[in-house]
Amino acid sequence: MTDRAAATTTWRRLLARTAERLVDRPAARWMCEVAAGCDRIEDVLDERATQPMVAHLDAMLARYDAGEPLAYVLGRWSFRRLDLAVDRRVLIPRPETEVVAGVAIELAAALPRPVTVADLGTGSGAIGLALADELPIDGVAVWITDVDADALALASANLAGIGRRAANVRVARGDWFAALPADTVLDLAVANPPYVADDTADVDAGVVAWEPHAALFAGPDGLSAITRLVADAPAWVRPGGWLVLEIGADQGVAVETLLTDAGYETVEIRPDLAGRDRVAIGRRSAEADGDVGEQ
Repeated sequence: MTDRAAATTTWRRLLARTAERLVDRPAARWMCEVAAGCDRIEDVLDERATQPMVAHLDAMLARYDAGEPLAYVLGRWSFRRLDLAVDRRVLIPRPETEVVAGVAIELAAALPRPVTVADLGTGSGAIGLALADELPIDGVAVWITDVDADALALASANLAGIGRRAANVRVARGDWFAALPADTVLDLAVANPPYVADDTADVDAGVVAWEPHAALFAGPDGLSAITRLVADAPAWVRPGGWLVLEIGADQGVAVETLLTDAGYETVEIRPDLAGRDRVAIGRRSAEADGDVGEQ
């Protein structure tokens, strides 16, 4: 768009043009809101866009045309009650993971306080910050961890989005449970680990091209990270506490067997919104032997 056109263009016209170009009105709306720096494009429809705003919109459209996922183009994505900053350092939060977070919140809310929970491999911080945001503010401690420093930096930046509940969140870098202080005792651990088999052909090409592979792929059967989490959790989760994992839609039987063989009780595989296996939960026996928090 020319400088002169930009100086005389309203957001109403820009929204209409963007929607026509994308054939996706929600995406057009979100792009215009980001470019305009507003929460609701309806509030500024008759205002004139500045040249930098139009340039920003044009740049987003070019990125989207090149195949970049919409969430990365926008630089933010919604997750339950949160509006998270996202970029190529982390996976894009998905509805399936909202279900996982909901299960973790449900289980943690039923535990007596004080309660300590951990979101391992937090990425953008989605699950852990949802826990902190939706659990009671008193008597709750939430750890968010990631082995990737860049991902953890983004998760830390997202802390501001939960207001004063951010005081309940502790951030640590490291590989799964090893990120936590040695004396940590958890009431619940939750993770959305990589669970895609290395040679699978079922992953969308756009996901493979843009999203971090370390957060997606997990060995020849996709179970390497899940197997490790199931094995290591008893050293960190107290007897009677919970392990909650996001899993692949074809992994329900295998993960249920892993949990049962490892001695977990109340083992259950729950579906996502499409009815596919997605959430594995296991409770440590209240009579479990062994020390916790003395690694």
